[in-house]
This record gives sequence, structure tokens and C-alpha cells, in this order.
Amino acid sequence: MASRDTIVVVGVGARTPLGFDASSSAAAVRAGISAIQNHPYMIDRFGEPMKVTRDIGIDVALAGAERAVEIAVSPAQDALRPLMASTRPTEVSLILSAGEARPGQPKGFAAQVNTKLRSRLSQKVVLEGGGSTAGGHAGGLLAIYHACKTLREGKAQFCLAGGVDTYLEPETLEWLDENEQLHSEGNIYGFCPGEAAGFCLLTKLTTAGAYGLKPLLEIVGVSTASEENRIKTEAVVLGEGLGAAFRFLFEDAPVDPVDRIICDMNGERYRGNEYGFAVLRNPGRFKDAADFETPADCWGDVGAASGPLFVSLVAEAETRGYQTGPLSLIWASSENGARAATLLGGPRRST
Repeated sequence: MASRDTIVVVGVGARTPLGFDASSSAAAVRAGISAIQNHPYMIDRFGEPMKVTRDIGIDVALAGAERAVEIAVSPAQDALRPLMASTRPTEVSLILSAGEARPGQPKGFAAQVNTKLRSRLSQKVVLEGGGSTAGGHAGGLLAIYHACKTLREGKAQFCLAGGVDTYLEPETLEWLDENEQLHSEGNIYGFCPGEAAGFCLLTKLTTAGAYGLKPLLEIVGVSTASEENRIKTEAVVLGEGLGAAFRFLFEDAPVDPVDRIICDMNGERYRGNEYGFAVLRNPGRFKDAADFETPADCWGDVGAASGPLFVSLVAEAETRGYQTGPLSLIWASSENGARAATLLGGPRRST
């Protein structure tokens, strides 16, 4: 039985290269459909078209913060829809993460996206408080972490936590290619850069009941940590940061082992090695640690959007009855060393 202070997910939204909403994206991932394709004009260092995933509903010429906002608007509105149907006026705190500062995406990018997105969403809902960060791969889960903290401290009744990312700026793609991170026949340990956005509407269980909102999932736990031995350095990764994130998460979690694992592994060897060591540091907490899901195989590497999109996958599975068990672990790791993990439970835990 969940407590009155339990934090629940009451709305999700997703827009990916596989679909313009959560249900179509989840169905495509479940079916193993891949959106990976040749870039319309970018050529890699081997003389071949770059392998990417992209949102075909947005003009390829649209760039910068405007492109990110265009990707983010509809999933943010989808996540807010259950609340917008309520007749009770309320304010929502928006906590947004974007990709880390990089060529093609300068410092201040996340703040620009945040400002423009708030302007678009303010036509539908009153946004008050929150903020933005350039969090990278773990960014969306960091947004969920801070949203949970905001709710527990009573600073908001509802939090819209989300992530949006796009790697499709030509300067960004060239930088990835120079760093030998692009997947190709000549570089099998690279990844396919993409673009997407995901959002979760979070509130306390008591608030959801007061507003007549049906919980989709329970946030069983959230955790963050930092890794010093980062990717693209000479240091050897031993999973200390991710292992710590798992340990912090499991300290207050149910003793039941994790049934489902979804992560942002994208083909880079570093991420696989990191996960392997992190699992060894947390024995007995997984039903089958080798049975993990990597949606990047289908929708590409979508950076900061990853975490909230993983939440939408679990929410869809719960809603449609194919979830494998009561506890799901989702995690992601940023190049800047940030590590974040979230443990999700089905809505039956909150009743």
C-alpha cells in the first residue's frame, strides 16, 4: 500500500523518430522497428552517408532552439492533457533538460528552449517555477529527480519533468564523427544520433485523488551520482558512479528484484562496460541483469529525452497489460559524469 506522500505519474508524452506520441512510439519499439536511415546530405569520414534518426514531421532546415521546441511542444501538451481536462485551476512547475553544451549547441541552449517552450505552453496551462539544465543523457532523469524533490518539499502541486534533444545540427554531427562516435560499417562501436522529446506529469498520490486523476505509475525511488572516469578520457571505467546510483536507489526500495531494465546504452563499449561493473556492485537486485532493453537500437540515441521516454514505455506497457512485472529500473549516463536512475512501480502499488 502506497503512502499519501507517494509520487505518481499521471501523464506522459513522447515524440520520437518512431512516432509522434507515446503509444505509437512504444508500439514501434516493442515491435523492434528501426528508424535509422541515411542523413539527407551529411557524409561521414568514410565517405558514406551518416546514419541517423530524425523527426520526419519537422522540416530538415529548421535548426537550433526552434527545432528543439517544435519537437517538445506536442509531447509536453500530451503529458499535461489529464490536468488540462480538470476544471480546477492550478499551476505547474516545468523542469526541462536538454543536451550538454557541444559544437552546434552552445551554452545557454537549454535556457533558450525553456523560455520558448514555456511561451508555447502558457497558452494551455499556468507555468510557475522550475528551470532548465543542459544535463545530457541523464538529463531527463535528473529533471524527474528534481521534480520529485520539489513535490516532496511542497513547492509545487504538479511538476512537468522532461527532456528534449537533437543531434542533427551539421556541426554536431561533424564533431561526433571527429570523435569517432558515429556508427558506421567502419565504426561498429559508434551510435546513431537522433532527436526526440519526452515528458512526465508528476504529483503526489493525494493530489491526484483530489483532482480525479488516475495514476499511471508510481515513482518508487530516484537517485543520482557522479562518475569521475568519464567516456572519451584515458581513465578506465569501473562503474563506480552508476553503481552508486543503483545502490542509493535500492537502499529505500522494496526487497523484490527488478523485473525490467531500460537504459540508454547505444553501442558504445564504455556504456556496456559501465553497466556490467555497476551490476556487480549491486548483487541480488536483478531478476536477470542481462535482460535489458536498449531503445536506442530503434529510435537512435536521443540524449536528454531518454529518461522520460523510458517512463512512457513502462506506462504504455502497464496500460496495455504487457508489463513484465511490478518493478522497472530505468537509467542513463551523461558524458559530463552525471548518472541517474529511477525505479518505477505499476499503478496497483498506489491504490
